[in-house]
Amino acid sequence: MRGVTATIIALGFLLGMRHALDPDHVIAVGTIVTRHRTVGAGVIVGALWGLGHSLTIIVVGGAIIGFRVVIPPTLAGVLELAVAVMLVVLGLGNLTAPRTREDVDTRVDALARHPFVRPIAVGLVHGLAGSAAIVLLVLTVIGDPHTAVAYLVLFGIGTIVGMTLVTLAVAAPLTFAAARLPRLHGHLRLASGMVSVGFGLFLVYHVGVEGGLFTSAAAWIAR
Repeated sequence: MRGVTATIIALGFLLGMRHALDPDHVIAVGTIVTRHRTVGAGVIVGALWGLGHSLTIIVVGGAIIGFRVVIPPTLAGVLELAVAVMLVVLGLGNLTAPRTREDVDTRVDALARHPFVRPIAVGLVHGLAGSAAIVLLVLTVIGDPHTAVAYLVLFGIGTIVGMTLVTLAVAAPLTFAAARLPRLHGHLRLASGMVSVGFGLFLVYHVGVEGGLFTSAAAWIAR
């Protein structure tokens, strides 16, 4: 029995790494990464996003498991909609970013005290939106609450590792290309902004119209 429990918990780590590859996660982090010019900064962005996401999953998920809280479909839809709106805002931020190097440097100096607040905040929002779905799937397989919480912890660690690797894969070639073609960095930032806005609007439609959030028939489905 202990072997089965250990296997289930270890599976949480692997699924956490897989969870980091969800399109909305990759797009959000990729949009932020294009605002940085070093591999190290990009990796930190991914790790902090994963940290914010995992903290929310563990805290909120633990509360759902411990107190048997039921997330209403409307609230779940609102949280998903928050992710969609956030993607649109992130994308617009890239599209309206300063064009010249001097303006970029000025903005960086102004944000030097808190350069990585954004990925933590974005991770927290994603974690809130995903908590109910993840816990629901966990409880259908794991009956013991202690094992379920342990699963969530390993899931969170896996998400941090997975997103760190994802951002490394994005930041390394981006930095390499930008060093040789300085203008390319700006074009990639704009492209990531357009992708983020487009996917965010798609999610707004998916959650609001197809999911019924904008009507009286909200029907949230775990994903």
